[in-house]
Amino acid sequence: MSVWIGAVTRGHNGSACLLKDGELVFYLEEERLTRRKYDGGPMAGLLKMKEYTDKLDCLVVAHTDALSKAGKVDWSGDDYITALARKVGLIDRYGPSRDHPQVVDVGMIHHEMHAACAFYNSGFDSAACLIVDGAGTFVPLGEDNIGWELETIFQASYPSNFITKYKHIGVRGPVTTYEKIQVPHAHRGRSEDEGLHDVIFTDHPGITKTYEAMTDYLGFGFIEAGKAMGMAPYGKPNSEIPPIFLGPEGRRFSNRNLFVPNYPNGAYVDKTLFSYLDTDSLDVQKDFAYAVQEATSDEMVRLIHKAIEITGEKNIVIAGGYGLNCVANYKYRDHLPEGVNLYCEAIAHDGGTCVGAAKYVWHEHEKDMTIRKSETLYLGPEPSYKNIELNEGEEIRDVTPDEIIDLIQEENIVALYQGRSEAGPRALGNRSLLFDPTVKDGKDKVNRIKKREWFRPFAGTILADHVHEWFDLRGMDDTPFMMYAVNSASEEKAEQIPSIMHVDKTCRIQTVTEEQNPNYFNLIKTFYARTGVPILFNTSFNLGGEPLVETVEDALWTLRNSGINYLYLADLGKLVTIMSNDRE
Repeated sequence: MSVWIGAVTRGHNGSACLLKDGELVFYLEEERLTRRKYDGGPMAGLLKMKEYTDKLDCLVVAHTDALSKAGKVDWSGDDYITALARKVGLIDRYGPSRDHPQVVDVGMIHHEMHAACAFYNSGFDSAACLIVDGAGTFVPLGEDNIGWELETIFQASYPSNFITKYKHIGVRGPVTTYEKIQVPHAHRGRSEDEGLHDVIFTDHPGITKTYEAMTDYLGFGFIEAGKAMGMAPYGKPNSEIPPIFLGPEGRRFSNRNLFVPNYPNGAYVDKTLFSYLDTDSLDVQKDFAYAVQEATSDEMVRLIHKAIEITGEKNIVIAGGYGLNCVANYKYRDHLPEGVNLYCEAIAHDGGTCVGAAKYVWHEHEKDMTIRKSETLYLGPEPSYKNIELNEGEEIRDVTPDEIIDLIQEENIVALYQGRSEAGPRALGNRSLLFDPTVKDGKDKVNRIKKREWFRPFAGTILADHVHEWFDLRGMDDTPFMMYAVNSASEEKAEQIPSIMHVDKTCRIQTVTEEQNPNYFNLIKTFYARTGVPILFNTSFNLGGEPLVETVEDALWTLRNSGINYLYLADLGKLVTIMSNDRE
């Protein structure tokens, strides 16, 4: 009989996943179902589990805080996650006996769950795990103070060994201390087995909090780091920008006079002492974004070297919110010592902690030593095409890949909808908007139609066999999950694909093979046969501020509320045309 482990992440980027006998068979973020960006409380995702199994052997709940702090339901007093799972029959309240409850709470080891997600997906048998996010689990520090995890280094090995080697804890109030202690965790006393490890307590914001403050300074809100990453390459070194980090090499901290953390959520720039930054000048904003991008990624390089030094590992995995910084991820590859391998987790944000939680519990309970490298991110529910309802002025007809490429070469945006949706924030050809990468002003046109900021770049998907002709992967064979913004192989190649080359001559690229995604592969192959360019412009199938589409209904809604006229349902070989869409 199969063993089913379900897991959910409660906070922002709420998510749900399922393991069947240790294999990840389903993952979905709550926002895809509820259509509310970053939605938490994954109740809709929990209900989706019923489409796979009637009963869970274990439900694991991840967050940055204990499940006991979650909202309670009336009368029974259950937390809302346990109550919903019980009410729909996924679990019994106590399982086979009251000594072995079916609900496991890993809310107090948040960074460890990030590490578990990245390590178990990496394919490595052991690794140093570098976790960098805004604020992880809170840590009690006496009667009147608490701290939050900012950066952690673990040494990981099978089946479920995650030994803390270093931790930076942010606290409120002026303090900087460096100690070897055990940080208490509310999880079966695991820290007692770990021995002493290095802990730094500071009131300086961590790497991600520093980035959040810059993002907020630009007016995007602290959680929209991707927008700031797109603006940074427009900036340049500027001596008027104050230092981002201070201190000697090896003991550097974010400039506390400039960056003020607001634990646990957000951070801001204090312009009191730095009048140069108190301006609406776009040039200053660009230069500040550039400075923070460069400084924070430099600090990440320092931590990577620290992780290698204190663990002795030759494999490095990275997760936590900063792990989605594809510009920084590419930079690391230029600073790795010889023989060191790097894996950047594709579901690096908090949504991925449910994957880490499920796999952690599986390997811990089963003592399973099996290595299961992540081979696909197409993990959403199977799509339903029943009862597609079209409005007046809309039509559906059979279509060939050649006809789709005709539309793209006529400078139309074609929405591609097929198969199971992608896990994580990157569109990988199942929920994508496609365009011709050779169009000179293509970026401006698509940004306008998607209702995005003018400076934001776009990605591309390339036939895997041709990637090294067009891009410098810095030693990688491929990049199927679009985790790196890479340099073009030459100026000549960059000039051929202006729509997807950013101002710094980089592109966030995805490689694809026929085995990974046959319909998408064949589209790009057809475009290549026509143009000699084995690449299609690829961006997420959504409008600015919206989650990626999940259902056909979401897809049609997006077309009807934009200037996009064409929806290619590749599974069916059909094209939906919305004739009335003439607006941008």
